Amino acid sequence: MSILILEAFYGGSHKQLVDLLQEELEDSVLYTLPAKKWHWRARTSALYFSQNIPTSEHYRILFASSVLNLTELAALRPDLGKLKKILYFHENQLVYPVKKCQERDFQYGYNQILSCLVADVVVFNSVFNMESFLTSIGKFMKLIPDHRPKDLESIIRPKCQVIYFPIRFPDVSRFMPKHKAAHLQKILSLKENGGNAPSTALPFQQQLRGSENLLKSFDSKSGPCDAAQQESLGCSVRQASYLKTFNSSDDSSTHHGEHKQNRCDILAEADDQQRPLHIVWPHRWLEAVYCGCYPLCPKDLVYPEIFPAEYLYSTPEQLSKRLQNFCKRPDITRKHLYKGEMAPFSWAALHGKFRSLLTAEPREDL
Repeated sequence: MSILILEAFYGGSHKQLVDLLQEELEDSVLYTLPAKKWHWRARTSALYFSQNIPTSEHYRILFASSVLNLTELAALRPDLGKLKKILYFHENQLVYPVKKCQERDFQYGYNQILSCLVADVVVFNSVFNMESFLTSIGKFMKLIPDHRPKDLESIIRPKCQVIYFPIRFPDVSRFMPKHKAAHLQKILSLKENGGNAPSTALPFQQQLRGSENLLKSFDSKSGPCDAAQQESLGCSVRQASYLKTFNSSDDSSTHHGEHKQNRCDILAEADDQQRPLHIVWPHRWLEAVYCGCYPLCPKDLVYPEIFPAEYLYSTPEQLSKRLQNFCKRPDITRKHLYKGEMAPFSWAALHGKFRSLLTAEPREDL
């Protein structure tokens, strides 16, 4: 195994990333620790890994999240210290909010800075994450009473790059209204007008074909009004019951030639007006929007980097006003087609960058 993947906090997005890398990238091996007691993982995982990773002459790449103290591991295991060391930042401790700032909290940000100095490549999941870390180093180091190190930002910055967190989007079109399902496929297809980014249209089509049998089974049982049923998972049972009553009481009306308007369209339109607005608080925005949600985010942190301006608010008053308008007219959000991009966050678009990242560079000591 030439790629050694270490995750000291194997849960949530940390687990999602390393599982994806191990599954998609050949010749890799994964070592992990459970996702609990975060502070202890950050402080002691390097010693644990140093004692439990077998020695191998085949390792060429070491990939780890910034929870791991890479400096300690490299010192404890010189054989691993010689590898091409890649550090991935899901978040950074220099700007991570704490309830009460205490001197003991200094070590976590300090460990991340040391890990960056030892790493060969430092990867962040957003420009905001990278810049907030790099520009905070100087202020953070002023917490040291005296004899402070200098120019750390200028040393670390050349090693840094941004590769967005890769998402392997599943096929959820069967749960969506037709206009959103069609739009979803469109925005997941990267432009092929001479651009050098790979197209995601093919993987999406493959996903659709992969679920074809399931969809046929669903269609054969659902009757003629799938569009209304697919509006959301939460209301599918209620709608199915309503549709059964609607169909049994209205069969005769479909025989009039001048009134052949699709009953599904009528029902869906009426349902859009009557059903209340569902507000969710997702931990995964990139996925919520993909599933048809309308994003409403603060004009702060990483959100302006991901979402167009029309989906951002600046003050609590603006948020309240927009929510009130959506509650009065929930059909606005249901009919809305997302105007941002999703393809750049898909594994189909990012796999090339990760493959290039996890390629060993020739070195005399390897």
